[in-house]
Amino acid sequence: MNWELIFTIANNWALVMWLILAFAPRRDIVMKGVFYGGVALLSLTYAVIVIPLLTGLIDGGGSGGPPDFGSLAGVKALLATDGGAVVGWTHYLAFDLFVGMWVARNADNYGFARWIQVPILFFVLMLGPLGLVLYLLLRFTRHNKVADAVVPQ
Repeated sequence: MNWELIFTIANNWALVMWLILAFAPRRDIVMKGVFYGGVALLSLTYAVIVIPLLTGLIDGGGSGGPPDFGSLAGVKALLATDGGAVVGWTHYLAFDLFVGMWVARNADNYGFARWIQVPILFFVLMLGPLGLVLYLLLRFTRHNKVADAVVPQ
């Protein structure tokens, strides 16, 4: 399996989806395109790879034994393989884009200008949970109560 090619395609495709999310008009058709063409397609790619990889039907470049998710050494061993790194990265790409979509839609609903959203979306893309925390802190500026600021609505 050409892990480098799969990595490059998934990575570049996710970047295109992020650029659309950050800069294109947030019309319904655009957001559906990012969701189905980005999040869903990356998730499908992950599913198509992870099941045969973890069951040994395709070679991920490791020892071939069952993965051990219960220990740090087991997770490191899985991610140290080409297949494990690609599937792990695709997992990040799909979930971070999903979170980015939530941030963008929520920020639109709360009236945050796009110039404020774009740097936060960049942090969600690059550092996932840190970007989400930054957005939740920003959203807190529009609320009197902490619960209203952090509970998704």
